[in-house]
Amino acid sequence: MAKETIAGLAKRLGISKASVSYALNGQPGVSEVTRRRVLDLAEELDWYPSSSARALSRSRAGAVGMVLSADPLLIGTEPYYMGLLAGIESALAEGDMALMLRMVGKDPLQEHAIYERWSGERKVDGVLLFDHLHDDPRPALLERLGLPFVLHSAPESARPTSFSGTTTDHDSDSARIVDHLHATGHRSIAHVSGPHSFVHEEERIRGVCERADGYGMTVVQYEGNYALEAGHDAIALLLRTASAPPITAVVLGNDLMSMGALLALRELGLRCPEDVAIVSWDDSLHCQLASPSVTALSRNTVLQGRVAAELLLLLLDSGTLQTRSMPSSELVVRASTGG
Repeated sequence: MAKETIAGLAKRLGISKASVSYALNGQPGVSEVTRRRVLDLAEELDWYPSSSARALSRSRAGAVGMVLSADPLLIGTEPYYMGLLAGIESALAEGDMALMLRMVGKDPLQEHAIYERWSGERKVDGVLLFDHLHDDPRPALLERLGLPFVLHSAPESARPTSFSGTTTDHDSDSARIVDHLHATGHRSIAHVSGPHSFVHEEERIRGVCERADGYGMTVVQYEGNYALEAGHDAIALLLRTASAPPITAVVLGNDLMSMGALLALRELGLRCPEDVAIVSWDDSLHCQLASPSVTALSRNTVLQGRVAAELLLLLLDSGTLQTRSMPSSELVVRASTGG
C-alpha cells in the first residue's frame, strides 16, 4: 500500500494540510485537541513525515557535521573518540538530527574544503569542532561560511565568549596525576604528550611542569601522536637515554600510547611499576584489562560528546551561545603505579 501523505491525513481528518503539518512538527497554530487527533491517526497508520520533506519545511539539512583530522585507523581503535561519538549520537537522536562524519589526514586544506562543500551544498546545519589549534583558522572560516559551530574542550583559562563550547580544567587534571606520582615516591618523570599544535596539549604540558616544579620534581617532555607505536618509541628512547636522576614514571597522553609503553617495558626487561610506573591521560577497557592494569584519568567522554552536541542543538534552535565546563576528572589508581 502506498504511503499516506499529509494531504491524505488532512482529508481523513477534515482539516487543512497546514494544520496537519503544524501538528506533526510540534509547531504552534493548532489546538491541542487537533494536534492529538493528528498524532493519533499518524500512529494508527504507522505514519511519519519524510526527513527530506521535514528538512525542506524547516529550511534545515537535518544533520550536524564533524571532521576528524587524524588517521582513520587510529580513530577506529581509539576509545576516546568512540565514547565521544556515542555521546554525540545520543543527543542528536533525541533532537532528530543525523551526524555527518568525515575523517581526513593532517592536511588542513582537506578539512577546510569539506566545510566549504557542506556550506555550499547545505549538507549540514552546524559543525562540531575538536582539537583546538594555536591561531586556529577554522572558527573564522565557519563564521564566514555561515555555519554555526561548537568548540569542544577548550582550556578553562581560554573560555570563549564569541562562540559556544565546552571547557576542560587541564590544570586540575595535571595536578591529580603529578600529586599521585609524588605521593608514591617519584621525583623524576617523563610526559609523553600528543601533538604540541593542540592547545589542550600545551595546557597539559604547562600544568604538569608547573605542578612538578612545585614539588622539586624533574620532567622530561616527549611529543607523541596518540598512536600505540608512539608510546612504544617514546619509552625506548627515554629509558635508553641516560638522565639524572633516572626516570621512574611516565605519563602518556592517551590509552593507546600507554599500551605501547607497556610493550616497550617488556622488551627492555623492565617491570611496571617496580622499575617504571605508567599513567594514562585517558581511561578505557585497554587500561583496565592490561597487565598490569593502568592508572588513568577517567574523563567521561560519553558525557563530553553529549554536552557538545546539546550546545550545538541549542545554538541551532535558539541562537544561544553558551559555554559549559566539563566535570572534574577522576584519577583511577591501578597496578601500574602500585595501586
